[in-house]
Amino acid sequence: MDQSLIVFVMVAEKQNFTRAAEELHMTQPAVSQYIQTLERTVGARLLERSNKYVRLTKAGEIVYHHAQEIIRLQTRMQYLVDELMNTAKGNLSIGASYTYGEYVLPHVIAQMRSQYPLIQPSISIGNTQEIERLVIRNQLDVGIIEGQFQHDHLYIEPFAEDEMYIVVPHHHRLAGKSQVSLTELQEDIWILREEGSGTREAAEKMFARFQFVPAHIMDFGSTQIIKESVEAGLGISLLSQWTIQKELTLGTLKVLDISGFPIVRKFSFLTPSEVFETKAASVFLEVLRGYNVKR
Repeated sequence: MDQSLIVFVMVAEKQNFTRAAEELHMTQPAVSQYIQTLERTVGARLLERSNKYVRLTKAGEIVYHHAQEIIRLQTRMQYLVDELMNTAKGNLSIGASYTYGEYVLPHVIAQMRSQYPLIQPSISIGNTQEIERLVIRNQLDVGIIEGQFQHDHLYIEPFAEDEMYIVVPHHHRLAGKSQVSLTELQEDIWILREEGSGTREAAEKMFARFQFVPAHIMDFGSTQIIKESVEAGLGISLLSQWTIQKELTLGTLKVLDISGFPIVRKFSFLTPSEVFETKAASVFLEVLRGYNVKR
């Protein structure tokens, strides 16, 4: 696939050479070189550059839209050749939200690689909204998110369930109680993920379902920081079963016994519906669907 077109599309979408270089895992001079080469090839200036912005010229707009189509056709061509040769190989870009991406996806990738060693996956981790945005822009082959999502130009399929529990430090006043009412947690500090996170969405739906309004909420951008904070006695949280297995085994976190819990949510994967699915993406989704995410 023409790397200069891939680089150009990324710069056009990021509107910034530095951010494009970071996304492509390249140096900024290398990105600039690819753009200069493409401009020489087509015989026109494609980007207007300043200290504040990078914008497409009129010629750049034409090249951008055709470059997207060329990349799509080359992807389809490679799929058809791989299908004919019955091989699954090549690069596969996967994005996942934090819970699945950090705690489950590594095991899925290991299983896939044992069966299809010629596939070279690259992984991006972000919150649910970030992953959705990258798939919409065709910057990921597959995205994995928590919760529900609808989009006219994406294929979306729920493939697994997740159970979520209210967790407290082992020395919490209610940790040893056999049955707890949610109202007893009214004055506790709730430590939640940031807006845009699937875990935050699940917590807000839980609050609405039980008509519960916490007196104190703190926003943290990492599940690991939340767990550390709960262990330290800073507050309590609603977390996925997959994120707390080690802490439950060690006894540093406790799950409260509350009627109506655990909260069950879906893991779903997203793919761009207008892009032809590669063989590598196809076999990854096959492994993903078949992977046992039960405890």
